Amino acid sequence: MVTAQTPVVAAIVLVSFGILGWGFFRAKGFGKLGILAWLQSVVLMVPWLLFFGLFAAGIYVNLAGILLLIVVSTTVYIAIGRKLRELGQDAILRQKANQRIASETSSESSSSDLESSSSESSTSEQKIPELQPEIIPIPEEDLNVIKGIFGIDTFFSTQTIAYQEGAIFRGNIRGEPEVVHERLSANLKKSLGDKYRLFLVENTDGKPVVIILPSRNEPRSMTLAQKIFGVILFFATIATSMEAAGILLSFDFFASPERYQETLVIAGGIIAILISHEIGHWFFARRYDVRLSLPYFIPAVQIGSFGSITRFESILPSRKVLFDIALAGPATSGIVSLVLLIVGFLLSQQGSYFELPNQFFQGSILVGTLAKVILGSALESPLVGVHPLVIIGWLGLVITALNLMPAGQLDGGRIVQAIYGRKTAQRTTIVTLIVLGLVSLGNPLAIYWAIVILFLQRDLERPSLNEITEPDDARAALGLLALFLMITTLIPLAPALAGSLGIGN
Repeated sequence: MVTAQTPVVAAIVLVSFGILGWGFFRAKGFGKLGILAWLQSVVLMVPWLLFFGLFAAGIYVNLAGILLLIVVSTTVYIAIGRKLRELGQDAILRQKANQRIASETSSESSSSDLESSSSESSTSEQKIPELQPEIIPIPEEDLNVIKGIFGIDTFFSTQTIAYQEGAIFRGNIRGEPEVVHERLSANLKKSLGDKYRLFLVENTDGKPVVIILPSRNEPRSMTLAQKIFGVILFFATIATSMEAAGILLSFDFFASPERYQETLVIAGGIIAILISHEIGHWFFARRYDVRLSLPYFIPAVQIGSFGSITRFESILPSRKVLFDIALAGPATSGIVSLVLLIVGFLLSQQGSYFELPNQFFQGSILVGTLAKVILGSALESPLVGVHPLVIIGWLGLVITALNLMPAGQLDGGRIVQAIYGRKTAQRTTIVTLIVLGLVSLGNPLAIYWAIVILFLQRDLERPSLNEITEPDDARAALGLLALFLMITTLIPLAPALAGSLGIGN
């Protein structure tokens, strides 16, 4: 028995420590600030690792213990955050002092810089002659105004290259990218209104460049036909949610629609969780003045819905905004689902409305462990009575977890893109599709979701206006926690481990 459990427990431990090790590798390059930020990630994940580790060892932590772990980790997280802010303030003061000295030095030698920039520009032109056009697409009058927004204290432009309907400005950034971007964008808007958008991104050589594009290239709003299609999908999702409820109640809703009243509780719960997910996105999008399309709900007979596809109808100002909007949806629906699940377990008793085979609780590490902690020996019975809220919360967690997979324009893919950049997001998308393809050999649900990603969601989000500044480490820690909980929701308990814990036969 112990031998059969070992590979599963080892795999979970290796994945967890792999994530933490990757974070430490990235953090150590930033010195003490980076290490403290990494410790915040560790503090957030330790309670869950401890909980699942003890559970795997046959030691069950009750709800009071779980709450204590969360309270302690939150306290330590806040304490580290305060220390991080203190060190950050010192670093900012030193940086400003260095910038002041550099500014004074650069102002004295600005004439020599201007002379050398012409030779540097000619050298760059020799390296990439194919990129140097005869005519820049931007009107000459506007181009001269745009060149005037740059300066030695923000971005010192050395070369202008045509790009699509706009231009790329290569040069040297002078200062913090976020501050530089805000100043340049404000200067551009003051000079030319909303006619152009300014992007601060990394070039292929890793150096910051400024890209100016006409604002007419922004995403378009939904057409009337698309809105109608979205409404049709919403009603189709209501129908599939009722069908999923019917399957759980051992009848086919499509074959017996007159029994619709029996499906209303579960179907209504699924729809409520889907709507809470969209409310989370909408709330943060409105906070940052970002326009979202109406959601395209994806009907699924097996679980009611695969979630929804929501497009950005605005160019995002930064990766931080992308992260906040992406995480807000699954955080809202995930918390709602988890609360419903726990309340449902607390209300469950023998003779409840639903009776599920005890093997049913092997389908998720997170749900199975919570069931064992709350229901205890009741899971040893062949049939376990549960409250309908358990079913609703469980389905909500599965739908939320599916949308947190790190692929393309799924919420999980957006989170990875916001924290680690586009290259990493592209790789995780490919890995996710490969994993889904392998899992589909034993679970047909995976192949349906892989098809949805491949044909509808595989592309990354377009770059934000400030693509250089990464989200802070607190957001990175929350992103890792969300991905960790996604894994524990979707990965089932090994039969041997579940059996030793009294879950199933």
